[in-house]
Amino acid sequence: MRALDAVAVRKWADACVRSLDANREDLDRINVFPVPDGDTGTNLLQTMRSALDALLRTPVDTVGAALAALARGALAGARGNSGVILSQVLRGLAEAAQGASTASGTSLRRALLRADELATAAVSEPVAGTVLSVLHAAAEAARNCASDELDDVVTVAAKAGAEALANTPRQLAVLARAGVVDAGGRGLVVLLDALAAVITGRVVDDPPSYDLPGHVPVPRDALTTAREAGSSEFEYEVMYLLDDRPDGSPEIERLKGDLKLIGDCVAVVGDGGGLWTVHVHCNDIGAAVEAGIRAGRPHRITVARFADQIAAQAPRFVRDRAIVALVEGEGAAELFRSEGAVVFEPGDEVTAADLLAVVVSTRARQVTVLPGDPSLREPLDEAVAQAVAAGQDVVVVPTFSLVQALAALAVHSPSRRAGDDAVAMAEAAAATRRGEVAVSEREAITWVGRCEPGDLLGMLDGEVVLIEPGAADVGGLACRLVDRMLASGGELVTVLLGRAAPDGIERVLEDHLRVAHPEVELAAYQGGQRDALLVVGVE
Repeated sequence: MRALDAVAVRKWADACVRSLDANREDLDRINVFPVPDGDTGTNLLQTMRSALDALLRTPVDTVGAALAALARGALAGARGNSGVILSQVLRGLAEAAQGASTASGTSLRRALLRADELATAAVSEPVAGTVLSVLHAAAEAARNCASDELDDVVTVAAKAGAEALANTPRQLAVLARAGVVDAGGRGLVVLLDALAAVITGRVVDDPPSYDLPGHVPVPRDALTTAREAGSSEFEYEVMYLLDDRPDGSPEIERLKGDLKLIGDCVAVVGDGGGLWTVHVHCNDIGAAVEAGIRAGRPHRITVARFADQIAAQAPRFVRDRAIVALVEGEGAAELFRSEGAVVFEPGDEVTAADLLAVVVSTRARQVTVLPGDPSLREPLDEAVAQAVAAGQDVVVVPTFSLVQALAALAVHSPSRRAGDDAVAMAEAAAATRRGEVAVSEREAITWVGRCEPGDLLGMLDGEVVLIEPGAADVGGLACRLVDRMLASGGELVTVLLGRAAPDGIERVLEDHLRVAHPEVELAAYQGGQRDALLVVGVE
């Protein structure tokens, strides 16, 4: 890859989440300071997952915009000191690529150097042998790389980061005592390796051992140290967000000073656009929050007691498969939910970001989408492309009506392979004829003549086939439409009743079918559609 673009950034972010998820337990295990609370891997994973979710919810087409979305998501969802530092690494990458459509090797060099500056500035007392040492080594290696090619720069940076990681026990005594490398530094190497794999296309080698050879680890309860993560003197970690404060504002500087008086591990870092994450280890939770109130309006306040922290963290995908149905009408939405689908009710303006958020929120590895409206095709295609680029397996079953989506959902079977299930659903949808009874809103020329505003229209597979002047005889036109739909055969007629459907229309259809088509079954449901009186399907 000669240049990093927005799609590659999505692939990298997804690879980071998957790799951190796979390495989380080991990263937590080697997290031995300030107290052996074992949460660095969990915090990095949570922060990177927040960054990825923000990217997937933001329509982007440039590398600068993609990295900015990652940085803002990481800052808003930062967990722990390691998460705060990660947010600043991503911010540095974003600032260096601001306004650029793609990033070259030279751009990556500048980005790593800026990330090094911001991450170091985020820590009140930088200490050698931590993630900062690993990042600095990677940035300096990129700066001194003889080549400007993107793959050469990232390869050199990742290699230098790994070498610096191996050296951390010689820089920080507590690591040597525990027989491990720095957990935050190891997490950064995971991210650099993932970036190198995306850019070069080469599989990342197996990571080196976390433990030093021949070393007998010291019991975890004996490991404490004074470093940028704080000391064991303080019992709580307090974090919150502040809005609308520019860089260098006196309120932010005063907040930093106030927090240093009540605790340590103080980090007050921003995204360059007015959003700030505040982090402190302390014993007086109220004082930490009051300091934020003096600076602005704290929100999303979280407090963690180190003794109670749990390292367990759910993976990105919590289930194998999900069905997403795009449904209009309250009754229809409830019908699809009762069949196990995740329902999205489109409004007047639906964006790709809206649809992508629904797909991502399922947290399913494989997602099948049933669109009930062909007008959503363009934003849906864009959303699916972004989800697939980020690692989700998404398939859209061609359905042009709610009744076709219902027919597809009816044959869904979780016991089948995902591909076979999608084929079966597509076949069921294609075998369902779709009809609609609606009131004309304007004068128009149709295949069967001119219609006027207020005329009753019967449509079959998207084309007007019946016109009834006025809108009085809904039952009569509906019966004629059903007869036409059954002309080529059918066993089941499904009817969704719109908001304006006349009372008793389902009984009119039932009586007609009992006489004209006694072999056909009728299923009628309240649909609640705004535009159609009836939506009809024949299987």
